[in-house]
Amino acid sequence: MKAHNKFQLDIWGFITLSVLVLYGCFLIYPLGNLMKQAVYNAETGVWTLDYFVKFFSKNYYFTTLFNSFKVSLAATFFSLALGAPLAYIYTIYEIKGKAILNIGIIIASMSAPFIGAYSWILLLGRSGVITTFFKNMNIETPTIYGFFGILFVLTLQLFPLVFLYVRGALKNIDSSLIEASQSMGCRGVKLFAKIIMPLIVPTLLASGLLVFMRSFADFGTPMLIGEGYRTFPVTLYNEFISEVGGDDGFAAAIAIIAIMITTVVFLLQKYIGSRKAFSMNSLHPIEAKKITGIQNIIVHIVAYIPVCIAILPQLYVFYTSFKNTKGMIFVEGYSFNSYVSMFDKLGRSIQNSIIIPLLALIAIILLAVLISYLVVRRKNTLTNTLDIISMIPYIVPGTVVGISLLTAFNQKPLLLSGGILIMVIALVIRRLPYTIRSSVAILQQIPMCIEEAAISLGTPKMKAFFKVTVPMMRAGILSGAILSWVTMISELSTAIILYTGKTKTLTVAIYTEVIRGNYGIAASLSTLLTLFTILSLLLFAKISKGKDISI
Repeated sequence: MKAHNKFQLDIWGFITLSVLVLYGCFLIYPLGNLMKQAVYNAETGVWTLDYFVKFFSKNYYFTTLFNSFKVSLAATFFSLALGAPLAYIYTIYEIKGKAILNIGIIIASMSAPFIGAYSWILLLGRSGVITTFFKNMNIETPTIYGFFGILFVLTLQLFPLVFLYVRGALKNIDSSLIEASQSMGCRGVKLFAKIIMPLIVPTLLASGLLVFMRSFADFGTPMLIGEGYRTFPVTLYNEFISEVGGDDGFAAAIAIIAIMITTVVFLLQKYIGSRKAFSMNSLHPIEAKKITGIQNIIVHIVAYIPVCIAILPQLYVFYTSFKNTKGMIFVEGYSFNSYVSMFDKLGRSIQNSIIIPLLALIAIILLAVLISYLVVRRKNTLTNTLDIISMIPYIVPGTVVGISLLTAFNQKPLLLSGGILIMVIALVIRRLPYTIRSSVAILQQIPMCIEEAAISLGTPKMKAFFKVTVPMMRAGILSGAILSWVTMISELSTAIILYTGKTKTLTVAIYTEVIRGNYGIAASLSTLLTLFTILSLLLFAKISKGKDISI
């Protein structure tokens, strides 16, 4: 049973067409409808590019685009500059407490970005703990608001992603290369720059792309601490949501521009990555070596400081959640008041943050299993098209996904807005690529002859797939599913567009409570979300039998 090159209308052919129809209905149609809104004036009935002209001709909007590029490029640069060397240090040196530091890095990378922004407001805001401490000493601290605040928060949030990528790549480097370089006098920083960096260029590009995409599409961080520093997602949200002066056609044009930008960046990364790609067999993996003296002290300082700063927001939010409150004001002492108020007022939001992602996860696992099989085992024009379409959400910002679904399904005959179903669909579309990629990777390692043997013994194709192949794919499916789950429970940019009072999630509840200044409840909600994340990662560790998390 060889991989098919021609489409056949058997059970797998029917599944291919069915999945394509689903993508056509819930991804292509909403994006196409958004494109139509961007070039069609409903009031005059004329096809026009006026919305795009308006965006690029007005300095206000063009500055917004420039601001987003400035933040995203700077965050990408500093995340790479911090994450890559840190991964190298963790790989080649023995560091005490490395396991705990690894957990800290993973928690920092998986937590919702806007929680970091909110936490730093508590620490470095105008009435923040650190700000107040230095103010009492007549020392003025740098502001957390504006460009540098956004950059600071995004870098601390995103450098762990680079760390995870690069650390995975370093496992594939043969230590004999490093030993040969050292024997020729190439050591330390020079060794990293001259030998290691060129070997991990594809990984740096991939991690850099992810950091750029996340920072460019991030809504919560600039919304909370931007204070006048306008970025693309915030402007898009304001233009779409605004009840006074809002213009759906113009918002659609901004969304299309966002898609065009992320697509160009994605294709550029793929092009450069393909030219730099190569394979390597690691016969002698790098082993961490023990060092002593001043070098050991410096290495531990460099290893600990970035991680401690990165997880400081989560630790302080946890502490804040137990501070005593009276209404919306913190008072002396400690109590569970914030948690009591949280469950009384926002119990539905907590339920929604479990139920909605769980429903989405079931659909994601089923679709990922089927799509990965079609992509790997049933190669033809339609399955190749399906593979490409499935990756589109990877480059579409969450705010754009939310707006496209809301505008497409806000009227009959398919009225979905305001309900749980549209939020489930949004999460499935957004996070399905993670599980598809991990499922494809594991399926490519499974010999096809195993399934062929089952079929030759009379087992129907679908039964052979689910009884033989799927159990062997379990590790890849579950690791991708848990990554999808963690990102779904911390999703804000899509949820903020689609939610109603009945479908509000934890992330939306945190955001709204921060905006209201109700920091006690916001802290307890953030702690609960972090707890969900940690439990998910512990589940991953149990499933993967202690293997390091890599992306």
